Amino acid sequence: MRAIVAVAALALAAPPAGAHSVYVTAGRLLDVASGTARTGQCVLVDGERIARVEPCTAPPPGAQALDWSAYTVVPGLIDLHTHLADTGQGADVAAPLKTSPQATALIGAHNAKVTLEAGFTTVRDVGTYRGLTDVALRDAIAGGLVPGPRMFVAGAYITKPGGGGELNGVIPNDQLPADMRLGVVRNAGEARERTQYLFDHGADFIKMIATGAVLAIGTEPGQVELSQDEMRAVVDVARAHGSYATAHAHGAAGIKAAIRAGVHSIEHASLIDDEGLAMAKKAGVWLVMDVYDGDWIDQEGTREGWPAEYLRKNRETTQVQREGFAKAVKRGVKLAYGTDAGVYPHGLNARQFAYMVRWGMTPAQAIRAATLDAATLIGHEKELGSIAPGKFADMIAVAGDPLADVRVLENVAHVMKGGDVAK
Repeated sequence: MRAIVAVAALALAAPPAGAHSVYVTAGRLLDVASGTARTGQCVLVDGERIARVEPCTAPPPGAQALDWSAYTVVPGLIDLHTHLADTGQGADVAAPLKTSPQATALIGAHNAKVTLEAGFTTVRDVGTYRGLTDVALRDAIAGGLVPGPRMFVAGAYITKPGGGGELNGVIPNDQLPADMRLGVVRNAGEARERTQYLFDHGADFIKMIATGAVLAIGTEPGQVELSQDEMRAVVDVARAHGSYATAHAHGAAGIKAAIRAGVHSIEHASLIDDEGLAMAKKAGVWLVMDVYDGDWIDQEGTREGWPAEYLRKNRETTQVQREGFAKAVKRGVKLAYGTDAGVYPHGLNARQFAYMVRWGMTPAQAIRAATLDAATLIGHEKELGSIAPGKFADMIAVAGDPLADVRVLENVAHVMKGGDVAK
């Protein structure tokens, strides 16, 4: 896929200064493919990549010894639904407009560092109000200018005028700055043109707003906002670039229209019905369901005075989304890890693991959703998602056994990304 090539090329273009060999001693090494952990294992890192995984011996000559023997070593985590390059959610609907593109990028740099230190070494950033700030942040991280996870970015939202991807309720939308409306479309022709524009300006994949949103003024989650023809136009252009489109879709009708249009994944899927689940399974479409943040919105949003409309829509979707998630687990629908980080503070991404377990996954399944399965969704499973020779040396160390208590992933002791220790 184009997205993979672009990000991999950026990462390889800027190898860590003074790249060297590191010999990591693991207390327990988690094999996410089998869902088991092994003891007595060491990992030889050569530059950015894993050279060998083997029973421990003396470190090779010249290799730095890194003792993580007190920890379980897990592949670097992947969050497929984040908003690093944005102001974050709060009571002030106008905050994205009040924050300049430059300030937004600096906020993104902070969010990226916090996210990396929380153990998430790769993210998919699925949209920002200030279009293309995510592209700038991705490139700064890849160039070694700021610390952060590898980023796959959407550039902007493809959305209808006044839809769930617009900053509604602040000023008339046609008076918003141009960089806040890069993906606004009115028909299939415009959808095609805007999609091409985003790829031309650095997007790795495309994010469509197929239905209304919980956290957008004047839209309803169950309402279809993009037609199937408009979404098909986006999908076709994305495929021509060797990439894909994902769809923000809460409502059942919008989910099914997006699947028919050929999307690669569905974000949220809050109101998915049995037919939609069957369609997703048959088509091999991934669901990325943010089953944690509904509690944050209800508790903190209420305390902070978020718009009543947001709180009402959140209450109407949270429980039914979790029930849909449980059905998806039982029916074998493909599920990958995505949290909507930015709705809640960045760095708390791992809180969702416990919710996924509560709603039907085993700890091993939940961890795989955030490692090997997430890497597979972005088409990067040969380089990310597990601790194996040839892959990027992305690893975290946690105290305790995440296969017994997945919440230990909420407190990460050490982080390595591409052979560099970030924490």
